[in-house]
Amino acid sequence: MHALSPVAMLMPMVAMVALTFIVWLRLYVVRVGELRERRIDPQRLASAKAAGELLARTQASDNLRNLFEMPVLFYALCLAVVSVGVTSPFLVNGAWAYVVSRAVHSLIHCTYNRVMHRFIVYATSCVLLAVLWAAFLARVL
Repeated sequence: MHALSPVAMLMPMVAMVALTFIVWLRLYVVRVGELRERRIDPQRLASAKAAGELLARTQASDNLRNLFEMPVLFYALCLAVVSVGVTSPFLVNGAWAYVVSRAVHSLIHCTYNRVMHRFIVYATSCVLLAVLWAAFLARVL
């Protein structure tokens, strides 16, 4: 059987980083556009509370914050798999599926923002992440 290179497990992690930067760019474009359009002095957004009260379009900032919640466990998993050397097709394909699910979640969140659609994708991604962690533990224990 052909062993997978550790790079195979790092590539989904790189894709997740790219997704995070894409959402950050979306946040920047939307935020600057709204500030200009509504003539809001940026200093008025000195706190997250003020931003939440003054801005109408917060989906991108909310999603960016989400990308630093559960995905942190994804990054830890990828690094653990590589460091222990137990890369497998299941783990790599599952990691890519996780990235795709988070990209769909971000797309929904940053566009039409239908909560139930977003929740179903989010819950699916969380279950997938738990399965990946269980598979990793089964390989190392």
